[in-house]
Amino acid sequence: MTLPMRDVYAEPTLADVMPSVLASAGVPGERNRLQLTDSANTVVLLVDGMGWELLQRNKRAAPYLTDLPGRAIRAGFPTTTATSIASLGTGLPSGRHGITGYQSYVEEAETVVNWLHWTAAGTSLDRRETLVPEHAQPHRTTFERGQAAGLAVTTVVPRTFGRSGLTRAVLRGGRFVGISAYGDLLAEVVAAARSGERNLVYCYLGEVDALGHVYGPESQAWLAQLTVVDRFVEQLAAALPDGTRLLVTADHGMVDASRGRRVDFDGHPGLEEDVDVIAGEPRCRHIHTRRVDKVLGRWTDELGDDFWVGTRDEVLTAGLFGPDPDSAITGRIGDIVVIARGESTVVRSHGERTLTNLPGQHGALTDEELLVPLLQLR
Repeated sequence: MTLPMRDVYAEPTLADVMPSVLASAGVPGERNRLQLTDSANTVVLLVDGMGWELLQRNKRAAPYLTDLPGRAIRAGFPTTTATSIASLGTGLPSGRHGITGYQSYVEEAETVVNWLHWTAAGTSLDRRETLVPEHAQPHRTTFERGQAAGLAVTTVVPRTFGRSGLTRAVLRGGRFVGISAYGDLLAEVVAAARSGERNLVYCYLGEVDALGHVYGPESQAWLAQLTVVDRFVEQLAAALPDGTRLLVTADHGMVDASRGRRVDFDGHPGLEEDVDVIAGEPRCRHIHTRRVDKVLGRWTDELGDDFWVGTRDEVLTAGLFGPDPDSAITGRIGDIVVIARGESTVVRSHGERTLTNLPGQHGALTDEELLVPLLQLR
């Protein structure tokens, strides 16, 4: 059985966005893989969960966005927020920056870490002291590189993200501005875009993803939120200083898993047998085990054609975590990796009750999840 997609990084991904922006602003040593035209002032807006396929199918809900020039690029793998934001912020694929999924087993922390919250998975136990973010992801971020080259770098995101583990790990560098709603987001982004002669501003919207998870992508609530975002982008573009380039992208798309096969790990003793740790999320599972062959055979037989089941070596050889993965962090990838096809999921009805009940899911390699927009206005 072949992998669902090979050579993810053979085409541009989120890891190419910020290096291309830096190169277009004259920063030496950066690669402009996206072939962006020269610009000293760029605003990058990431709309969480706004996949390319979803956007194209719902043009009536987003007439402004879908009329902007642009194309699809790839998120990277796994197609999940923590990994994608890390790729955007570092300019590296997941096999280099080490945020290898929604949740990863981290040997030095001796636990499964939820990267979004920087906690032990399933708990509120803060791991920032025992798993120092700057050490867990030691590479210089694109923000640090831009600031060192003389750009005025500003990150404008919800104030609750300030000093979070993920922010410290992958978005550090430049000035942090915390906001509360769309109004101060617009005002602060515009102010930051005027703050210097050469500016890089990063900003983020999370509500499309949130409503997609809770109600399902393309639900009435999701469509209404997409329209709100569409109007916001139109207002932002009109308010930005002349000559500022606005790039709009996303971290992943989404599928409606309520329509697919659901396998419950917690209710299936055959799947639990010999599994030491299960991490990841329902569409991309990382299985850590000392009995790889037995678990691989058992999971392959049980899951059938609805999932791809393979070893760490296979996914690394296929390049799903990018070229030249760092051997120091490959242990954060499961001994076995399970990637959903179609709209299937492997859930945990006891260990992950909230996540289990969400209709909107992502993490795998379908076009619905992998393709994200790169829209541009200047």
